[in-house]
Amino acid sequence: MKSLFLSGCAALALIAGTASADVVRVGIAAEPYPPFAAPDSAGNWVGWEVEIIAAVCEAANLECELTPTAWDGIIPALISGRIDAIMASMSITDERLQTIDFSDPYYNTPSVIVGQVGMEMDATPEGLAGMIIGVQASTIHQSYAQTYFGEGSELRIYQTQDEANQDLAAGRIDATQADSLAMDDFLSTDMASCCELKGAVAMDELILGSGIGAGVRKGDDALREAINGGIAAILADGTYDEITARYFATSIYGH
Repeated sequence: MKSLFLSGCAALALIAGTASADVVRVGIAAEPYPPFAAPDSAGNWVGWEVEIIAAVCEAANLECELTPTAWDGIIPALISGRIDAIMASMSITDERLQTIDFSDPYYNTPSVIVGQVGMEMDATPEGLAGMIIGVQASTIHQSYAQTYFGEGSELRIYQTQDEANQDLAAGRIDATQADSLAMDDFLSTDMASCCELKGAVAMDELILGSGIGAGVRKGDDALREAINGGIAAILADGTYDEITARYFATSIYGH
């Protein structure tokens, strides 16, 4: 895999295969989201999703450039042409499909509740009644929490999941809802001694979607199919599993 890392605030360029005429600007969330994507001490973006993007681009014979973009503006950035694709742990939902198209899923994991050790709760509206729950803004987890927990619980909205995790560790909220793998990463840190997994929320595909895919502009079928081909290729040749094994103990493909 050939890659070129640019310093400072510049994007990470991932050069894959024979360069095409155009660079594909792949939008990732500018906010750190370990273990999927986060800047290291030198400012280079690293993580499972960063490596998957590089592998997909190489397999699809695309020249790709990571373009960090604020999460709450990432779909408008795609529609306006500032980026060409989104690969930022974005769930495929009916609501988003009204605005953009998606590739095939490249991972699928449950949404979970993590809460304070010693507090009796589970991942149900009844189990969270009266609790203060933190969720990240403009995510499927916010939509789910507002739908299922909004009446009986107090919801606090954060711009990043890291901010919610910090308030959870400090005891300012009772629980948070987020992706299981992101919370596994949090629970492995010293900061998370306060907290424990309380369970996965009940599945609602209309809200939680059918997996994580790459978002592209409506009608950009050529790029969507190229990405689909790249995903299929790395699944078939073992690259996907090789990358995943460096970050997770089990498969996260889910299909």
